[in-house]
Order: sequence, then C-alpha cells, then structure tokens
Amino acid sequence: MSVPPPDLAELLGALPSHRRELFEARVERWWPDLLDGLSVYADPAAVGERVVALAARAFEERDDELHALDLRRTLAPDWFQRPEAVGYAAYVDRFAGDLRGVADKVGHLQRIGVTYLHLLPLLKPRPGDNDGGYAVMDYRSIREDLGTMEDLRDLTGTLRGEGISLCLDLVLNHVAAEHEWAVRARAGEQRYRDYFHVEADRAAVDAWEATLPEVFPDFAPGSFTWDDDLEAWVWTTFNSWQWDVNWANPDVFCEYADIVLHLANHGVEAIRLDAIAFTWKRLGTACQNQPEVHALTQALRTVTRLAAPATIFKAEAIVGPRDLVQYLGKGRHHGKVSDLAYHNGLMVQVWSMLAAGDVRLATEALQRLDPIPASTAWITYVRCHDDIGWAIDDGDAAAVGLDGWSHRSFLADFYSGDFPGSWARGLVFQHNPATGDRRISGTLASLAGLECGDPLAVDRILLAHAVVLGWGGLPVLWMGDEVGLLNDPDWADEPGHEGDNRWAHRPRMPWPVDEDGELLQRVRRLVRARAATPHLHASTGTTVLDPHDTGVLLTLREHPLGPMVSAYNVTATERWVWGDRLRDLGLDPDRCVDRVSGEPPHLAGPGDVRLRPYQAVWLTAG
Repeated sequence: MSVPPPDLAELLGALPSHRRELFEARVERWWPDLLDGLSVYADPAAVGERVVALAARAFEERDDELHALDLRRTLAPDWFQRPEAVGYAAYVDRFAGDLRGVADKVGHLQRIGVTYLHLLPLLKPRPGDNDGGYAVMDYRSIREDLGTMEDLRDLTGTLRGEGISLCLDLVLNHVAAEHEWAVRARAGEQRYRDYFHVEADRAAVDAWEATLPEVFPDFAPGSFTWDDDLEAWVWTTFNSWQWDVNWANPDVFCEYADIVLHLANHGVEAIRLDAIAFTWKRLGTACQNQPEVHALTQALRTVTRLAAPATIFKAEAIVGPRDLVQYLGKGRHHGKVSDLAYHNGLMVQVWSMLAAGDVRLATEALQRLDPIPASTAWITYVRCHDDIGWAIDDGDAAAVGLDGWSHRSFLADFYSGDFPGSWARGLVFQHNPATGDRRISGTLASLAGLECGDPLAVDRILLAHAVVLGWGGLPVLWMGDEVGLLNDPDWADEPGHEGDNRWAHRPRMPWPVDEDGELLQRVRRLVRARAATPHLHASTGTTVLDPHDTGVLLTLREHPLGPMVSAYNVTATERWVWGDRLRDLGLDPDRCVDRVSGEPPHLAGPGDVRLRPYQAVWLTAG
C-alpha cells in the first residue's frame, strides 16, 4: 500500500496561497520518488516527513529572485544541456584572490562564453593539511581568506545577472576531524559517534580492510585511524583527518539535505557531490558504487526539487566505465539521480590517443559505454584540478591487441617526459611500487608540448578542446587552459604544498591576461562554433564509429536536423575522411559545412575531406 505524503497545513501556514499550492504540488509529484530513495532506511516515511519539513522551511526562506529562477528552470529543464552551455573551473584564490575578486573577473568569463562556473572548495576547511579544501570543518561558513556567506550570496547574484550559474563542492563521504560532529563524537556524545564508522575491535577493522583499496598509499595507507578520545578506530578512506560519515544513519542524510538547501538558498545552482562513490559501506566489497549510493542520491535530489528545483547535481564519480552510467541513472533510478557526471573515460582516452597517435583503444572503450538518460549530460573536460589516473580497462586494451598494464605504463612514461620523443612535461604522482601504478600531474599546455616548445602544441590543445566541446555534454575548461598556462615551477614553495605535486597544474592566473592572444582567440571561436551548432544539444547521444584510419576518431550525432559527423586527427601527419563514408552516414561532402571553421571542408578526389595535423571538423549539411 502506498504511503500518503505528510499533512502540509502546519508547515505552510505562513505562506501566501499561491506558494502553498506550488509546494503542495511539488510534494505530490515527488513524494513517491523520495520514499523510493529512502527505502534504504527502516522507516522511509518517517525520514521523508523530516526532510519535507526541512524543504518547507527552505522554500519559505527562499528569495523571490530564486523562486523566479525556479520557475524559469522548470520551464526550461534542459538549460545545462544546450550547446551554448560552457563551463569553467577554478580555485577562488588562484583565479582572483577572493569571492569579490571573482565578481571583478566576470568579463573574462563572458568573453569566452562561460555560462557555468565551478569554484573548487571554498567552504571552511580544517587548518593545515586539508586535501585542497576537501576536509571541510564547517559546511555553513566560507574559508576566511575568501570571504563570507554574504559574499557568496552577492557573487551568485552577480553571476546570475550575467547568465552564469555557480557550482560548488559538497563533500559527502567525509568531514574534517575538527568538524563539530567529530568534536562532539570525541566528547562522548553517542548521537554524533553514530555519525561515523567507529570500530573498537581491530579484528573488525581487518575484516573491512581485507577488500578495501588504498586511495593514497604513499601518505595515507589503510582505511582506518585510531583515535584516543574515541578509544576506537574511525574510518578514514582518504586521510587520517578526514572522517567518513555513516550514511546508513538517517540523521546523516537529514543533515546533508539541510546543507544542500542552505547552499541553494544562497544562490548555488549546481552542487558537485564529491566522493559520492564511497558513501555506502558493505563488508566484503570495495565499498564503492554500492546500490544504496544511487538510492540516496535520488532522495537528496528529490528534496532539492521540492524547495529549489533550479539546483542540479553533479556526481564526482571517478569510477570504472561499467559503473559510471549508474550515476546518471539506470533501472528504477533512470534520470532520477545526478543531472551531470564527469566523463573521466573520455578525458583519459583523449590523452591516450594523443600519445599513441591511434584511436583504436578509444573507439573500443567509448563504444562500450551505455547510453545515458536524455535529461542528463556528461561533464566533458581535458584537464581538471586533479591528477590524471590512467583508467584503461584491461579488457578494452586486450580487444585491440594491447596489454592494459603496458599501455598504462607507456602513458605514464610518455606524459612524464621519460618516453623517447615525448613532447609532454608532466610529473609522476602517487607511484605505487607494488602495482606499478603512476598517475600524472601537469597543465594542459605542459602535457600537450607547449612547455618544451613543440610547434604543434597549440594545435594539440585545440584538438583536445574540440573533442570535449564537440561531444555534446557540458564542457568545462580548467582555469588557465584558455591562455596556455604552464606548470608552476615553484609549486612546492608554498607551505602545505610541498608533498603534493598536483599544485604544479594549479598556477595562479597571471592577470592581466592577453585578451588578444592566439590561443585564447581560437578557444573563443571554438566556443562560439559550439553555441551555433544545435546538433550539440546534450539530449542527443554521441556514437563512436569504427575508424577507417587508425589516426582519426570518428563520431556521429543523429540529430533531428540531420547527422553531424565529427572527425579528429590525433596525429602529426595529414589524414583524410573518405567521401564514401560520409555518404553512407547521410552527408554529401560537396554540400557539407565544417562547423568548427564555419566554411566548407577542404575536399579532394571523390569528396574526401582533408585533415591537417591535429585538425578537428564538425560536419553537417550546409
């Protein structure tokens, strides 16, 4: 028997009638999805009533301007899927000093065409080591040197007025050991001890750790840390001072639901769900990608739909290809979990193609991905704030005649500059001698050859951008990539950075930038070309085609306006797209236009399209 939604009369008594009717309609619409997501708990209806009350309070407190935004987004739910949607990601301090400084730099973002700005962790972290801000001490305060919550509200208002949506990180898996919940747990409050995974018995810890991979084996081995005050072991997946919270406790779910609503009412329009894959623990597993993760994301998303439907979720799930699509929704959660997810596989394959000059592995891997719900989108990117882990599947590699371990080793050698003839200048991060695993740090420009002066470096940078801009998701540029920032040679000089070479690819933005620089101008033209290409709406999927040339990645987007065929030459030599292949796909080469250049493609012979070294074309009917 279905459970009816809670009585809202007392919750909504102070609201005008039109607002009461709206909230009641949302609860009626979303209550079944909320209960379904909360089914991981013993009493879903009781938890549901608690979070509906939280949503009602947030709805009542929400600004009129944000209510208006909710209306517009409800009428245009595809706002983040559109071709004109382009993102940018940065650390506040390294981009512009503080939140007020970010507002002063909006003109630079507008000139690129940015509509979505992701500012990396700015909620108050623990002092000292804090994992780049991902060890949060207070979810309701801003890091002191960056500003205040009022500054955040002012910034979101400024950005919203210029058509830019703000995305912030919300760390779901853990809090800093100095967070109030952890402090109260150490003080002996059982309620807060129950917010964490605490084991007094070392045998129990050993049972968990038997199947848990180490995330940072160099400086944070193991997954539990002994705490003298708790007189027990506490789960610490990432670092000893990051305590994993216990999502099996419904009180934890309610806390995070209230935090999400608090951020949404400060004008945050997208929330990056950090470390989401780790949030549910099950003995005997790797404690990643458990089914309950998707159920609880659905419930959290539903709570947000009640009070602040303009707000979307982005899953930070850097997981294997077979698990990745789950974060956008499959089965009963189809289209009901996160709205966005990182296409980590595409990023890795871009770098693999460029190093190998070969698209066969990328074709195999990308063809295997399941389609995603039409209401969602991939976040596509070439670089981000993090290192590059070589997520090459052994089965994909074997299917094209490669050994997975050997190819990962080749990529690590190539991008650290150790492979003969390499133009890349990266740094090895987290070398694991036991497995041979090595990740890579480095800016896009340094990894693409600009640091060593390779004459084709700018073309490689543009090709990589063309792949992610032409995929059809929401592409996000990493700060400084648009102007070709190189690795920071002084990355280790700042206190707290000396043990983490990822800071090499997080240099400060060197204002003023040359707004007329060649690379920046070409990036802007590429963004404008994307915005003018309706075929790139994210609701249409990208199909990776079998290559006729191992140096050319071919993709097809079957749009109502007609097919779009994209070709990416990943080599330093001239290549061709055969005219007969285009005709088979529904395009007449003699009547095509290349959306990248805005002109007809360069043809020879029977309609063959010539591709210069590292050239990208997006071909549609003219």
